[in-house]
Amino acid sequence: MDLGIRDHVVIVTGGSKGIGEGICCCLADEQAIPVIVGRSPEEGNRLVEQFKSEGINAGYILAELANLEDCKSAVQQVSTIYGRIDALVNNAGANDGVGLEKGSPEGFLNSLKNNLHHYYYLAHYCLPWLKKSEGSIVNVSSKTAITGQGGTSAYAAAKGAQLALTREWAVELLKYNIRVNAVVPAEVMTPLYEKWISGFDQPAKKLAEITKKIPLGNRMTTKEEMAAMAVYLLSKQAAHMTGQFLYVDGGYVHLDRALAGA
Repeated sequence: MDLGIRDHVVIVTGGSKGIGEGICCCLADEQAIPVIVGRSPEEGNRLVEQFKSEGINAGYILAELANLEDCKSAVQQVSTIYGRIDALVNNAGANDGVGLEKGSPEGFLNSLKNNLHHYYYLAHYCLPWLKKSEGSIVNVSSKTAITGQGGTSAYAAAKGAQLALTREWAVELLKYNIRVNAVVPAEVMTPLYEKWISGFDQPAKKLAEITKKIPLGNRMTTKEEMAAMAVYLLSKQAAHMTGQFLYVDGGYVHLDRALAGA
């Protein structure tokens, strides 16, 4: 299936690792132009060089996304280099475990700065270009926005806000034919997830406990499966989809987890 995004310039925050890397690879497969924006130059440039060796145009922009001026500069650099921006994938973030009981107001605000604010910053600065291209935005949220997790108030708040902004922007940008959707992962094996699971006394046992509760296949979702949905939402095949939350989670959020043991 031709997704109709060949040569489309797509900004992907946090695109050098995990779900972001999967999205960039999927975009490259469709002959789009992934532009990674983030603070991991070694991984970002490695991925860009890999793409270029395969004849795929791609780019990397170094930015500290918690910094407003870095976000503004990143968009300016992309527009100067490529002369267009067709889509934005807001993906970067980390579950930093800032809770209510053991957190702090200062930690809460800093977490929002790291996980939420840049979603707005980049969308704001990309908007003039997205108007020209009648482009698309995909926000990567998390099941914590829906289910809660415990001990991670700030991250859950950020992820819930991302879903609210998805609907709000979808309404505001209707007049420009700009579509805004969200993908909602649950349990996806990424470098950050591996780091988290390794913190348990028995990581393998903990992972088995988690995967047992995932109804479809009792397995983790792959980054490639997340990427396929995100890129589909950017494509002409999803031309009449906006304001949607798409759960790629093996039924983890909405199905009875008792099914997993059946």
